[in-house]
Amino acid sequence: MAQITAAMVKQLREMTDSPMMECKKALVEADGDMDVAVDVLRKNGLAAAAKKAGRATNEGAIGAYVSEDATAGALVEVACETDFVGSNPKFTGFAARVAQQVSETEPADVEALLASDMDGETVEAALTELIHVIGENMKITRFASRKPEHGAISSYIHMGGKIGVLVEFSFEKPETGAADAFKTFAHDVAMQVAATSPICAVREDVPQEVIDHEVSIYKAQAAESGKPEAIQEKMAVGRLEKFYKGCVLTEQEFIKDSNMTISQYAAQVSKELGDTIAIVGFDRLERGENN
Repeated sequence: MAQITAAMVKQLREMTDSPMMECKKALVEADGDMDVAVDVLRKNGLAAAAKKAGRATNEGAIGAYVSEDATAGALVEVACETDFVGSNPKFTGFAARVAQQVSETEPADVEALLASDMDGETVEAALTELIHVIGENMKITRFASRKPEHGAISSYIHMGGKIGVLVEFSFEKPETGAADAFKTFAHDVAMQVAATSPICAVREDVPQEVIDHEVSIYKAQAAESGKPEAIQEKMAVGRLEKFYKGCVLTEQEFIKDSNMTISQYAAQVSKELGDTIAIVGFDRLERGENN
């Protein structure tokens, strides 16, 4: 019996793009013969995925998961080749299940996620099986997860998985998360993030380099006016305020009611429920934006 080394398993995995444990089993069955091991994987339907590994994966879907008590949630992007498969219920269902896996296991990265156990098999093995069943190359590209200490999570999926949003809220009373007024507010905010793509929740979270870049542009624009420096400074500050109103979630006009900002909406619901509700942060994944 030939000795099966880690290097051999790695080589076969790279050749076939099959799950590591399946590669090891194939090498054992083939007594270390690489070509025979490839045939073993092909006969088992596992190497079929490798033939598709080079195909572009520019379509796909964002899957979302929020726990029943809304205290944990995750998003995951699963890419595929065609929009037709991207809307396939089997594919979107897999994306949602992997989002749950992310939330429950909190993997460090995509590699750790692929190696994690999900319903008795690795995520990678489940993905390989789905590739074989559907017949397209697929890959898990990225994920995001949140687990607030005192608060709740809300998610929103837009256009069948083209955009996925996860919003984290904080509040003081445990019962707030179960209130209908809060649930409506949380859903509205998640929809707002999907629609307007803000850069952060509050202005304190805007990266300093972004502010510096904007200010430099506004100062250059003000200088063109030929007005005194003091006036130019005020013009630049005014334009920066306008920038915040457009790009900071809490300062944006609420898309369903332009008479109030998201911050004012939060204050309104806080008053109604006798609590202090704040938007901590959010994650917004748009299909293919990193391609």
